[in-house]
Amino acid sequence: MAERRVYIDRGPGEVRGVVAVGGRAERLLIERAGDSYPRLGARYRARAVRLDKGSGLALLDLGGGQSAALRLKADRAPPTEGQALEVEIAIEPQGPKAAVARVMGAGSGAPGLIGESPTLEARLHAFAPGAAVIGGREARAMADEAQDEALAVEHPLPGGGSLAIEITRALTAVDVDLGAGGARDPKRAARQANMDAIAALARLLRLKALGGLVVIDLVGRGHDGPALARAAQTAFGPEQPGVIIGPITKFGTLELALPRRYRPVRDALCESNGRLSTASLALRALRSAETQAMADPGGRLTLRCTPDVAEAARRVLPELVGIIGSRLDVISDPALAKDVWEIAAR
Repeated sequence: MAERRVYIDRGPGEVRGVVAVGGRAERLLIERAGDSYPRLGARYRARAVRLDKGSGLALLDLGGGQSAALRLKADRAPPTEGQALEVEIAIEPQGPKAAVARVMGAGSGAPGLIGESPTLEARLHAFAPGAAVIGGREARAMADEAQDEALAVEHPLPGGGSLAIEITRALTAVDVDLGAGGARDPKRAARQANMDAIAALARLLRLKALGGLVVIDLVGRGHDGPALARAAQTAFGPEQPGVIIGPITKFGTLELALPRRYRPVRDALCESNGRLSTASLALRALRSAETQAMADPGGRLTLRCTPDVAEAARRVLPELVGIIGSRLDVISDPALAKDVWEIAAR
């Protein structure tokens, strides 16, 4: 069994946790100061505010401006509007979709949080029991690598092929490309590429925290359906219960339904257009400044970036001051592109 390691990178304004298996990142957890959304496992006193029997959902008020959906079930009487409930978060928010809760019992009192979700450290150790925690520069490098991989669309496969993962509102579309790997024996190469793709996809979807419907456009023709189904069952075993694997269609696609649990990494880091958010750019710039400051103890630095990124960076700057001291000035420069910053000694 491949060795599991846990990394925790504590940077200004953000903590990033990574579980790596055999040296490759498999889980990326991100917590930021000021984050406020219903987290998996948190418990709330909730109040049903609206029932939509057409969609099979009830909207819940969790208090503090937060809400969640409750799935109505045929074997259970729906709540009445205004009814108080005690609920637990079963699925974190997914893009524009609200968190999903499950009923734990009757409630009383005003809506609000009554039980915190597991800490980032507890979640990491649930994925890797007994693993020692690695911090410092090694954790920073692993977290940066995991974050870049989680946001990438195209991923290399052994033998020269590639795997492209694209998120749509309805599903996650996956394309397997043979590349130059099938020049000698295309049929054998295609079979191997599909098997490699399924194994790689399971890790990457865990890293990206993606669930729901996944459609894989396999490479080649005449697929060995039973072999690919067995490979998928093994690769996605950690997601059980809740994984559904469909048969290969006449169009050469394999469809999976995976349980949703965590907020997708892209939602935590990006705007709705898929570009890094202002907060993410500011934190990235501050991490760069921290690295340069550590390499030049006592040196004074300037961080030059666009006004909105500079404003976001200044909100977190006191945390960095606690690490490197008061030796970084953040300067607004509207002439720069939003994803560009400059760090210089002064």
